[in-house]
Amino acid sequence: METLVIALGGNALLKRGAVLSAENQYQSIALIADAIGKLAKKYRIAIVHGNGPQVGLLALQNLAYRDVPPYPLDILVAESQGMIGYMLAQQLGAFHPAQPVSTLLTRVLVDSEDPAYREPSKFIGPVYEPQQQAELEQKYGWSMKLDGKYLRRVVPSPEPKKIIDIEAINLLLAKNHIVICNGGGGVPMVASAEGMVGSEAVIDKDLASALLAEALDADHLVILTDADAVYQHWGTPQQKAIRSATTQELAPMAVADGSMGPKIMAVNRFVQRSGKVAHIGALQDIESVLAGTAGTLITP
Repeated sequence: METLVIALGGNALLKRGAVLSAENQYQSIALIADAIGKLAKKYRIAIVHGNGPQVGLLALQNLAYRDVPPYPLDILVAESQGMIGYMLAQQLGAFHPAQPVSTLLTRVLVDSEDPAYREPSKFIGPVYEPQQQAELEQKYGWSMKLDGKYLRRVVPSPEPKKIIDIEAINLLLAKNHIVICNGGGGVPMVASAEGMVGSEAVIDKDLASALLAEALDADHLVILTDADAVYQHWGTPQQKAIRSATTQELAPMAVADGSMGPKIMAVNRFVQRSGKVAHIGALQDIESVLAGTAGTLITP
């Protein structure tokens, strides 16, 4: 049986601009829960999810109660793994009650000297109007950047180096569990004199998915997002969906732009290192994306 790594974007689990409610996230997850359950009859499946909107909400809630010091980002990432993993498991179980599903708290090693700590770039939390930047930076001490036409908080996003809990993921996949793991890119850990300790960062989910797919010797990496494919000339009258491309053809688009670029960087990395194929497409099109009739197929 082939192994499939599915990466769900945080924005794919919640429509951009929608209220970050449990109900809205359950509705988004329900769109694909049945399809993923059916795929589990043909593939061993590991699901990685983003957590940008969710971990940002937890950070805001974290600041609201001032009698307790704010919890660090690594703990909030762990909280989001449990929260989103639980919702995914509930919906998968509702559609396919006989299919075993496990949510695994996953730690990922990063380098404490990664330059990302000096240049925060990972978007988390809700969107704000650009004119709110000075107020938010002064009130919370955040770093803020434009995400499209809106303003969002940014935090460090170091490169994932090693999945610490890979053995547990392999064991569960061998028992035919759908494994929800590496949530939010994984809980960031750095090596110290005291051993592994959590770090104030949020790892890019797409790069962590590529690392997981490589570590599992997966046959396919599928990154699902709120766009139905990779596009040439996006946002212009000449925009055109790319249905198939090699890593070399997509290389000029593999840039850290906070949007499609990191996804292309991730799939290119996996395809180049493994010689396998990868896919980028819309959440609701997962079966067609895998069949090659929707989304973008990336080949060596």
